[in-house]
Amino acid sequence: MIRTIARGGGTRAGASRAWRALVLVLPGLWVLTVVLWEILFPTEAQLIQLLAAAPAIACAGTGRRSCVLLGGLCAVFALVPIGSAGRDESIGTRCGTFAAILAVVIASHLTAGRRARLQRELESARAVADAAQAVVLRPLPPRLDGLALAAGQLSASRGAAVGGDLYEVMATEHGVRAVMGDVRGHGLAAVGTVAALLGSFRDAAHDEAEFADVLRRLERALDRHLRERSRHEHPAASGTDPQSPVAEDFVTVLLLEIRDSGEVRALNCGHPWPYLLSPGRAEPFAQAEPLPPLGLFPLPAELPSTDCGRLLPGEALFLYTDGAEDARDGTGRFFPLPVALAEAAETRPVEPRNVLHDVFANLQRHTAGSASDDIAILVIRNDRPALLAPLGTGGCDTGGSAAGARQAAMYPQPTNNL
Repeated sequence: MIRTIARGGGTRAGASRAWRALVLVLPGLWVLTVVLWEILFPTEAQLIQLLAAAPAIACAGTGRRSCVLLGGLCAVFALVPIGSAGRDESIGTRCGTFAAILAVVIASHLTAGRRARLQRELESARAVADAAQAVVLRPLPPRLDGLALAAGQLSASRGAAVGGDLYEVMATEHGVRAVMGDVRGHGLAAVGTVAALLGSFRDAAHDEAEFADVLRRLERALDRHLRERSRHEHPAASGTDPQSPVAEDFVTVLLLEIRDSGEVRALNCGHPWPYLLSPGRAEPFAQAEPLPPLGLFPLPAELPSTDCGRLLPGEALFLYTDGAEDARDGTGRFFPLPVALAEAAETRPVEPRNVLHDVFANLQRHTAGSASDDIAILVIRNDRPALLAPLGTGGCDTGGSAAGARQAAMYPQPTNNL
């Protein structure tokens, strides 16, 4: 499941509908006001020339046909001496007003035609953007290998369907592998980097048996992309010139591998750690020190993964980009993400779609629909059956580890009272 949220979508849609309704009735009200003024106040200043504005208003809101019809009506009113008793109004004045209205009608008609062509081009561009989104950020299935998924994105660029955030979940023979990343910058400028990294991950997740090698493949893909982009933007420079803006690009990346038993391993390059969601609770899933973001420094020779423990049945992981934590309201107050997560995870079990909807709704309210950075969210819930250790065996640790304590509370072992 993938959902792209527009900036201030609900408020802007309501304002747009109200504006369209006003534009539809405004030309008629304009003509009616001018004609009534001429009839009711015949000795006052002449306002019949103001009828020339009505076709232009109609063109802006209702199209070329309404513009021509309303323009013809206004031209007739200009020729007929409505309310002109007692005025020294010559036929030349009325003919001048008539010609002015016709000129406005012709200009408005041509403008409306150009606007219609631009509207068709805009709709075509939006269709292309939707297709690009489906290729770059493919819609995730609601379920994958026993896991429930929900994902969504809030773009900081108005009208953009794809930004600088990336995520993907793949079911492989090595386990379910997921990536969440954040490219430096936001909007359309970061889409190329997002496409390069996601393309590399989709191949490496299946091809690389070693978890660390997936991250190394992403590093090589980013390096190639930045070199090619640098040559394209700065043909005179060789390689990645330190003075080139491309040389400062980097990507924060979080890789997860979820085994069939629920055990989770992670490789983190400067990305926020996910939250562990259980009914009514939201707590950090890991606290290890991450590696530097990709692109700033080469990866070390040894890449030990972080063992994050076990994701128990019914629990969920909340992966996100730092735009969710850094979102501010009008007073500069940061978005209280842990509080919002605890409120969104009140159901039993945690419902990924509800968490996604509630967090995005709270973010929209907190920022008043003007997020300053792209925000991506991925929620993964374990729907696999519980694997309880048999009595008398080591099995899963139900005493020393946090995952064992959670499993002991959720799935207590039977006792022998004999």
